[in-house]
Amino acid sequence: MENQKDVVRVRVRVYGIVQGVGFRYFTKEHADRLGLKGYVENKIDGSVEIVAEGPRDKIEELLELVRRGPPAAVVERVDVEYEEPRGEFDRFYIRWGGRYLW
Repeated sequence: MENQKDVVRVRVRVYGIVQGVGFRYFTKEHADRLGLKGYVENKIDGSVEIVAEGPRDKIEELLELVRRGPPAAVVERVDVEYEEPRGEFDRFYIRWGGRYLW
């Protein structure tokens, strides 16, 4: 089990051609593989929001992956904010309209 001080939380907004290209599934697949918790959600402005918690090295790996995105995506900008971990998630979800789907 990771030391609590090694756990970080990020809130990420990804801009570009990132909806309708499998970006949420790509993010969930990698977040699950990395053992992260949180969610990914399409936003009304065409961006994708990701909130993820986990070990710093795994978060950094996820950030590198989302900066590239899946093959059909064109990532133009990634904004990252670090926040205090809250421990509110039991796994990584795809969220739609504020509801956790899977």
